[in-house]
Amino acid sequence: MGAHLVRSAFDISLPLQIVNDYKLPSFVNQNSLVFVSSYSGTTEETIAALGDALKKGARIVGIASGGVLIEILKKENKPFYQLDPKYNPCGQPRMGLGYLVGALLGFLSRLGFISFSDQNMEKVFAALSKSASLFGIDCEVNQNPAKKTAQNLLGKIPVIVAAEFLAGNAHIFANQINESAKTFAAYFLLPEINHHLLEGTRFPGNLGERIKFVFLESALFSEKIKARIKITKEVLSRSAIESVSYNINGGDKVGAAFEALSFSSWTSFYLAVANEIDPTPIPNVDYFKQQLAKFA
Repeated sequence: MGAHLVRSAFDISLPLQIVNDYKLPSFVNQNSLVFVSSYSGTTEETIAALGDALKKGARIVGIASGGVLIEILKKENKPFYQLDPKYNPCGQPRMGLGYLVGALLGFLSRLGFISFSDQNMEKVFAALSKSASLFGIDCEVNQNPAKKTAQNLLGKIPVIVAAEFLAGNAHIFANQINESAKTFAAYFLLPEINHHLLEGTRFPGNLGERIKFVFLESALFSEKIKARIKITKEVLSRSAIESVSYNINGGDKVGAAFEALSFSSWTSFYLAVANEIDPTPIPNVDYFKQQLAKFA
């Protein structure tokens, strides 16, 4: 998720492909740079992909808090950044996303693939601090977009829609709702959804009673995307499907992406509270991993 945010919001001088699989693409070779990133350092697919990268002779950089991933990187004498997640007491990777994003930004900046200085990071911190006061617990519902959005989504299946530099945020938002609020959610990106999804809103007939679209919007979007959002909402309304929007106030693409990250984090938390469930435990995922370990 962190890599998706970085790829969407930052101008990177080389292509960045995200691989969520056991094997790397066939084009990876000794001239490729592979980032292996796992919050825990125990993610099965990431460890397998690291083995594939080593076989291919790729250049490798690792990011993790520990685990087998760091052990292998040390053994192979590969560079890595080992996180110290002291500000994430719950230990859940989704709540430590800032570590993974920050580490990746640090490497890409030092390597010259993006332009992002310590001063830029200070601006991000300031924006996040401002967002915390807007979305935080002490802000009343009628003035708090995150609380209001959570109320609107209660009992619904959220469908997150975004575009351009907020594409990674749509991905993160859906995952946070899945994990924190224990609620089914999906995300789609403009302009692609206009070619197929709109026709998929006609059946079943009671679909509008079950789902609600959430648009992440920004004044920084291209005029074409703004037009698509407006018309998409009109089409949804014709199918009796409701939608809500959050308009990102960030003054630039990077600031907007981090504001959206703060908004989605708080919204998913409030939706968990509304569902009267502890957002931290992930019993289904834990059970899955226990069963998968039997096939190791």
